[in-house]
Amino acid sequence: MNRTDLQRLAEERIEEAALLLIATKYSGAYYLTGYAIEFALKACIAKLTNQHDFYDWAIAKECFTHQPNVLVKLAGLRPQLDHDIAKNRDLQANWAIACAWTEASRYEFHTKDEAETFFEAVTNPAHGVLPWIRTHW
Repeated sequence: MNRTDLQRLAEERIEEAALLLIATKYSGAYYLTGYAIEFALKACIAKLTNQHDFYDWAIAKECFTHQPNVLVKLAGLRPQLDHDIAKNRDLQANWAIACAWTEASRYEFHTKDEAETFFEAVTNPAHGVLPWIRTHW
């Protein structure tokens, strides 16, 4: 899997989440919205690798996580995120919402409000997490 594949997966998952919201399948929408963030951040990590470099196994193992805070650090974006959220309270609030997601949400039920709030935090064109990540992938 390469960077382009991860970008495509992020876009596909957010499109699927939007369709699930329309279909009132809120738990699925919530879950897939989180995976869109994960794939987008992993695309940022993939951007850091060179085609013929031998990868660092310790870093590669760390990438097998679903935690946005860990992935943003591995992507080298933590300083930029800290800078941007210090200037943008809406992005800061949206990042906090995004970081509450875990892959364990697949075992949870989520309400319409929870799913829509999460989706908006991730997709908001001006202050959303996914548009912010796209500027770095």
